[in-house]
Amino acid sequence: MTAPDRPSLAHGRSVLAIPGPSIMPDRVLNAMHRAAPNIYTGELHDLTRSLIPDLKAVARTAGHAAIYIGNGHAAWEASLANVLGAGDKALVLATGRFGLGWGEQAARLGVEVEVIDFGKQSPIDPARAEAALRADTEGRIKAVLIVQVDTSSSAKSDVAAIRAAMDAAGHDALLMVDCIASLGCDVFEMDAWGADVMVAGCQKGLMTPPGLGFVFFNDRADAVRAAMPAVSSYWDWVPRTRPTEYYQYFCGTAPTHHLYGLRTALDMILHEEGLENVWARHEILARALWAAVETWSVPGGIALNMADPATRGHSVTALRLPSPKATELRTWAEREAGVTLGIGLGMAPPGSEASHGFFRIGHMGHINAHGLMGVLGVIEAGLRALDIPHEAGGLSAAAAVLAGR
Repeated sequence: MTAPDRPSLAHGRSVLAIPGPSIMPDRVLNAMHRAAPNIYTGELHDLTRSLIPDLKAVARTAGHAAIYIGNGHAAWEASLANVLGAGDKALVLATGRFGLGWGEQAARLGVEVEVIDFGKQSPIDPARAEAALRADTEGRIKAVLIVQVDTSSSAKSDVAAIRAAMDAAGHDALLMVDCIASLGCDVFEMDAWGADVMVAGCQKGLMTPPGLGFVFFNDRADAVRAAMPAVSSYWDWVPRTRPTEYYQYFCGTAPTHHLYGLRTALDMILHEEGLENVWARHEILARALWAAVETWSVPGGIALNMADPATRGHSVTALRLPSPKATELRTWAEREAGVTLGIGLGMAPPGSEASHGFFRIGHMGHINAHGLMGVLGVIEAGLRALDIPHEAGGLSAAAAVLAGR
């Protein structure tokens, strides 16, 4: 059969291999498929209260957890609104589009933002962070904003090392961490690592359709909130974490069906698989993916964006291909095989020729060995179909990692 006459092989269940929203478990979707519940009393109230300790368990904190109806950008703004106001100063340590974006959002709230941009292929250098804080002799920096795993570059930074740098500088700024792409995928220890505020979303490692944002904070951050001259009634985390009436959890009507889905997702993570096992699964699957790409990689071919495995997130991998091959590969994978790969977000100006030289693979949440191998098999088929230079053996290299060899 000639190529023009060859039918697409995409018919059947498609696979979403983007870095969020991630694949949703059928159990989560089924939990949401119900009539609207009574929001004034009963089961929904008990379910909501059960979520808080489990959310804190995933974040590894004894602090507080607030739930917001919104996406990750909503969680960004909620965290900022409680501890920073117009005229305050924040230090942003950026490793990609999302670190920069959080800083831009702070600036639009009137916060003075100092940015140290580490580029798109490097983690945060704690020594440079320490130097910037030592230079702040007047103590104007009120918060340090970092992203544990930037979804655009897949760069992973060492949160504990950054806290150590802040302590070495003798600076009392809050450490605020974006874990939107890493919570429930990469190891994160909020209390042990000294994070004061952490933000996350439900649609990635927590395996729930987009719509919920979370802000976790400790007593130190809560004291900063108490000293704020004003906080928006909607973003204020105080009533959400110490409600006297149920509606205060959400500043209004509850996101009813999302709560049922989240309850099921947390059961799967904490009470069935176990959080440490979830972390280990993501780490092994990530290493299998990297082994495949490293085997395929040749000059002028596919390559990992982050050179050092220690600086790669376990939930998303950013890759490079000579433009426009990355876009061609994504198009082929979706059209011919039913696999949707992520665009190269933030790696080059949108619409530019260079923007067609990047793509991302999401491997977070509800993913297992056969799911990953299917995605890798489609990518290898796409490399062959498009005559993109590569070495053979990528799937075998991934299989060796999965086999523990």
